[in-house]
Amino acid sequence: MAVTHIAGAGLAGLACAVTLAKAGRAAVLYESAAHAGGRCRSYFDAQLQRQIDNGNHLLLSGNKATMSYLDDIGARGTLTGPETAGFSFLDLRTGERWTLRPNRGVVPWWILSPKRRVPGTRPRDYLSGLKLARARPGATVHAVVGANGDLYERFWKPLAVAALNIAPEEGSARLLWSVLWRTFGRGAAGCRPLVARDGLSPSLIDPALDLLADHQVPVRFNSGLKGIELGEGGACALEFAQGRIELGAGDHLVLAVPPANARELVPELTVPEGSRTIVNAHVTLPAPASLPDGGTFLGLIGGTAEWLFLRGDMASLTISGADALAERPSGEIAKLVWADTARALGLEANEQPPIRIIKERRATFAQTPEQAARRPGTRTGWRNLFLAGDWTDTGLPATIEGAVQSGRAAARAVLAG
Repeated sequence: MAVTHIAGAGLAGLACAVTLAKAGRAAVLYESAAHAGGRCRSYFDAQLQRQIDNGNHLLLSGNKATMSYLDDIGARGTLTGPETAGFSFLDLRTGERWTLRPNRGVVPWWILSPKRRVPGTRPRDYLSGLKLARARPGATVHAVVGANGDLYERFWKPLAVAALNIAPEEGSARLLWSVLWRTFGRGAAGCRPLVARDGLSPSLIDPALDLLADHQVPVRFNSGLKGIELGEGGACALEFAQGRIELGAGDHLVLAVPPANARELVPELTVPEGSRTIVNAHVTLPAPASLPDGGTFLGLIGGTAEWLFLRGDMASLTISGADALAERPSGEIAKLVWADTARALGLEANEQPPIRIIKERRATFAQTPEQAARRPGTRTGWRNLFLAGDWTDTGLPATIEGAVQSGRAAARAVLAG
């Protein structure tokens, strides 16, 4: 029986393996670490004495690939969020609060209501977003929408940084449009915010591993791919520290590893170069807290962090595009993050609680127009070698949705022969 060998058990590799397993195809998943999930997982933190996520991720109801993946592994019910689309924000400089509330349907009537849009903006300001649809390949977000006062500072800038993990002066306008079109472009049905109720692993990783076990798909941890023998138009053997695996005539290989690793294994590949950092902070609160609207997350303007997520007595904050910040000591970052947390939740800032700072230095590739143009497709010049990962050319930014979409696309390519 032909076997598909999948290198990398992050979300892209898991999505590929799950899709193949559901189709009844034999597969083996290899992972260099002792756990699955890559940059999207949960673990027990000894300092906080809690299970935390290594990063915070906000999903949207318009993330079709991710929703299908969750359906496949029986985990869509592990997500939680408001019944209607709404995004609450707080300007830490002024104390002003507002909630963006997209309406049903694709025509954005919500921009006509002062109660639904960003304070200080006018309906015609939002027309600048249509320019993103016509952006040329080399255009940045800033060059297309411009620094348009309150709308830029309170909508375009935080949206671009969150979606692209890079400043709007550098980020690809086309990639941001791909997010807008699939979510806000579908109205409330496409942009209802969702978070993993109990953590990333309970929602996205553990159920996938359970399904693979049920389908007798082996997952071999601590088994990083060291080399690939290429010949006669395809991959013929895989080199691991544990030994060599010969590929049969009908076997396939899916590389679901970071771009730098893929380039090391296959030097002929063109891949994005450079990366951008995300800093996440997990704060143990003195007592369970709540937000004024009863939500589980809050956008922050004018502080250090851009998003705050609440889960009981834990607050988790995210700072994207954080290359410079990550160079500062964790204790210094913790003080800044605690100041944001205390102001957002109305807490006394005198006594700082335990805080875990996580610096994900290669959170995404550098999503500039130049690097986006270097993203390879699923298929390669070798008949049985395919690529998966949020850095491949999915048409989306490097997000959970992009990772899952890439893995499913690689599986479809394998099934197509």
